[in-house]
Amino acid sequence: MENSNIKPLQECHVLNFRATINKIYSFSHFLALIAIFYYRGSFFFNKNDPKFYTIPLLPWLVIIIAEISSSFLWLLRQPILWRPIIRTALTERLPNDEKLPGIDVFICTADPKREPTIDVMNTVISAMALDYPTKKLSVYLSDDGGASVTLNGLKEAWVFATWWLPFVRRYNVQTICPRAYFELPEEVTENLEFLEERKLVKEKFDNFENRLRQRMQKDELRVSSTITNSPYILVLDCDMYCNGPNSARKAICFHLDPSLSSSLGWVQFPHKFHNISEPDIYDSQMRSTWPILYPGMDGIEGPVLSGTNFYIKRQPLYGVNSSNDMKELKSFLGSSNEFIKSVSQINKLDSLNGREISSVSLQEAHFLASCTYERDTKWGKKAMVEDVMTGLSLQNQGCRSVYLNPARPDFLGSATTNLNDLLTQGSRWTAGLLQIGLSEHNPLTHTPSKMNILQKMLSCWITLFPLDFVFIICYAIFPPVCFFYGIPLYPSVRDPLFIPFAFVFIASNVKHLLDSIFITKGSVNSWLNEQRITMIKGVTCYLYGTLECVMSKMGIREAMFIPTNKAGEDDTTKWYQMGKYDFRTPNMILVPLVTSVTLNLLCFLGGVTKLIVAGNLDKLLAQVFLSIFVLMMSFPIIDGMVLRNDNGRVPFSISMVSILLSMIMLSIGYCIL
Repeated sequence: MENSNIKPLQECHVLNFRATINKIYSFSHFLALIAIFYYRGSFFFNKNDPKFYTIPLLPWLVIIIAEISSSFLWLLRQPILWRPIIRTALTERLPNDEKLPGIDVFICTADPKREPTIDVMNTVISAMALDYPTKKLSVYLSDDGGASVTLNGLKEAWVFATWWLPFVRRYNVQTICPRAYFELPEEVTENLEFLEERKLVKEKFDNFENRLRQRMQKDELRVSSTITNSPYILVLDCDMYCNGPNSARKAICFHLDPSLSSSLGWVQFPHKFHNISEPDIYDSQMRSTWPILYPGMDGIEGPVLSGTNFYIKRQPLYGVNSSNDMKELKSFLGSSNEFIKSVSQINKLDSLNGREISSVSLQEAHFLASCTYERDTKWGKKAMVEDVMTGLSLQNQGCRSVYLNPARPDFLGSATTNLNDLLTQGSRWTAGLLQIGLSEHNPLTHTPSKMNILQKMLSCWITLFPLDFVFIICYAIFPPVCFFYGIPLYPSVRDPLFIPFAFVFIASNVKHLLDSIFITKGSVNSWLNEQRITMIKGVTCYLYGTLECVMSKMGIREAMFIPTNKAGEDDTTKWYQMGKYDFRTPNMILVPLVTSVTLNLLCFLGGVTKLIVAGNLDKLLAQVFLSIFVLMMSFPIIDGMVLRNDNGRVPFSISMVSILLSMIMLSIGYCIL
């Protein structure tokens, strides 16, 4: 299958125009940063400059630290923009079904209350309905919670699948998740046989749902090795169903392509969602991530492993080669001879697929699934379940990856649609990423590594980008407080060095706006919502996630995994669809968020009043516009504090606490500035 005479099974197109624009922007931005740091540094070395005697040292130092940290993260991110590519799978060139490799599908769930069983079973059934040879497709469901409702649901799903799968294949149904299919408008057709069968299958589905309402995991990797042992694995979150039937064939095009197959580790599909509202106030779909960042990563050895929706090669996941001696294999993989034997059989097509599963195999599978199996093995000590860490480890070994983003989403999931769950999820992601970025596994410094320097830079940015909270929080406090007291932190508009500051601010925002309109197919509102949610995350989940990471490293607190709630609530969904924030979040989230807005509002009103009296606009113009920008981005929070009277508003007590804290900060500022 890896013969060089085989025609390419995929096409790759470099987006040269976009790459050129990005490079020009990066170079211009970099020159502006040099000018900015020259201005900042002159404060310390030019004692003839009046600002050396009129501006306090503390805010100047804090702003420099904030700008250095932000510029460092900006620099690490730039390689993502320099070679964006798009790919196409040529499925018509695949070999016939008999020659296709096997695929195991891993689906993970943990809590039936947060991850409703009916959604999990729809995902299972949609995976079973993929357009792939049935004897070469196996589906595994892992329930970390061990809930009986999941087991019962799986039995019901198997029964309904005996009706659903023939219907999908007989009529070439493209929406292969049953719930999603029956939520679509009914097809207009004169095929009476189809209509009758659709009605029958719909009745079976309704009965299936009613019965359910009544009543990347290492263990999956081990268990599947003794049963089907397919060379490729599709990993899915329990709420991320297969929306189209062709993703398996598309992914296999890349895994079998002669120019890629030897080094390719996985094929990553984007995360897309069925429950996104038009305004998408929380940027739940991560609008810039999938059409901008991931094509850029694909241009430099491939994207990072991203939790779900990827087809990965099995062999590299073991972290050990089958040619190693038996003693070393057992020290790494454990005592199961069946498991160790399976490592050498991965690439033997149909070595286990299609045969009867013996009672011995099932007994071995139970043994491998136990929580204690990997104890005292190198597997248990070194293997990392976290998706990003696994991907980085594989890339360090020389594996590359590709990103495929078809026009019609092959997978659809449930997005987080309330502020509390969004920020809880963001804190967890922040802590997990920083656990890597602030350790010996940091991609920029890790050795040995087969990554090139550009891939190391962008991988390092992925693990460290939440540290942007330093810049966001410093800018939320010091420029407005200094504006309130008439202390300029930026050059006068008459100073030529005002230009680089203005350029960085305007160019970065204009570029983001143009990307939102022309690349992500959004609007000005989309841009506003992305900016707002980034600022909100900066003063909440990025901060708390960093603290959790630090406490975990100090042994004060263990990292915890809490599944994101995918069970929608009526009020929350209604407000999300209307474009209104749901501020029913813990006080530890609301207080810093509302305080930062209150502080900026008080400082703006007080600063403008003093400007009118003192007439010092040319020296403080930058801080005036910065305050206006922050307040514009903060409108939903101000609306929640002042104008709304529903249950989702900012509680009056939080507003009072925030005003008090803002007054304390201004008092401290008066004492030290």
